Amino acid sequence: MSDADPGLFGPRSVTWQLHGDPVMWIAGVRALYLQALHPRAVRGVTQNSDFRRDAWGRLLRTASFVGTTTYGTTEAAERAGARVRKIHRMLTATDPDTGERYGVDEPALLMWVHCAEIDSYLHVARRSGLRLTDAEADRYIAEHRHSARLVGLDPDAVPADRARMAEYFEKVRPELAAGREAREVDDFLLRPPTHPLLVPAREVLWRRVAHLAYASLPPYAHELYGRAAPAPATVTRQLRLAGLLLRRIPARVRWQLPPKHILRAMARLGPGARPAPYKLGRQAAILGAPGGRADSYRGERRATWGTAG
Repeated sequence: MSDADPGLFGPRSVTWQLHGDPVMWIAGVRALYLQALHPRAVRGVTQNSDFRRDAWGRLLRTASFVGTTTYGTTEAAERAGARVRKIHRMLTATDPDTGERYGVDEPALLMWVHCAEIDSYLHVARRSGLRLTDAEADRYIAEHRHSARLVGLDPDAVPADRARMAEYFEKVRPELAAGREAREVDDFLLRPPTHPLLVPAREVLWRRVAHLAYASLPPYAHELYGRAAPAPATVTRQLRLAGLLLRRIPARVRWQLPPKHILRAMARLGPGARPAPYKLGRQAAILGAPGGRADSYRGERRATWGTAG
C-alpha cells in the first residue's frame, strides 16, 4: 500500500481530516449563502442552470467534486478539475442592468466562489468544536491552492492563510449585494423542492440545517439579506450541539453513503488513512519536530503527504 497514490492532499493533510467531518454539510450550505451575495457570480448559476428542478443533483455533484479532489487519486482529481474548467469555459452570463456579457470563468468570480467555500468549511468546522490550531487553519487554506488550480485559478494569487483571506473579504465586500438572484437562492435553501412525502422531513431536518448555516454567516451577510440571526454566542452553542450529534453517528455508517470516497481511499491506502480529528495534533507535532517538514505548495509533496494515517 505504501506506493499507492495519496492524491492531491493525502492522509497527513488538514484537508483529509477536516473534509471527513459531518458538519461539512452545514458548511456547504453556508458557502452557497455566501456565494450568492456576489451578483456577477450568482448570475452564472441562475442563468445557466435550473437549479430549482435539479437542486439535489447539483448539491450532490458539488459534494462529489469535493470528495473526489480530497480522497481520490491524483488522476481522478485532475480529471474532475478538467471537466469543471471545460464546462465553465462554455458558459456566460449577462448583467441585466448594463447588458454586459461575461464568462463565468472570470478569475475574480472563480476566486469569490473558492474563498467563500474554503472560508465556510473552515469556519463551521472550528466553530462547531473541531479542534484546529491557528497554524492548522492556515495550513488548510494553503492546501487549497491545489483545489483553486483545479478550477482554473493561479495558485499564487489565492489567499494562503487566514490573514490574507480576511484581507480578500474586506476588499470584495463593496461588490456584494443581495439582489434578485440571491433572494432566489435564499428561498430555495429554505424550501428546496422535494417529493410531497418528504416535505415533513424537509421542514424538520433541512430547515434546521439551512437556518444554522445562515446564522453562521458574518454579520454583513445578515445585513445584506435583511434577515436577523441569533446572537453569535447562541449560534456557536447550536453549532457545537449539531457537531456533537452528527459526530456521534458512526463514521462507517456515514461513509457508506454513495459514492463512498473515504472508504475507497482507505481501500487504496490502507486502514491507517482513516480520517480522524485526533490525527491533526499528532501530525502537527511530527511536522514541527526536529527533522520534520511542513507542507508547501511547491515543496516536495510526497515527503510529508505519505500514506500513513
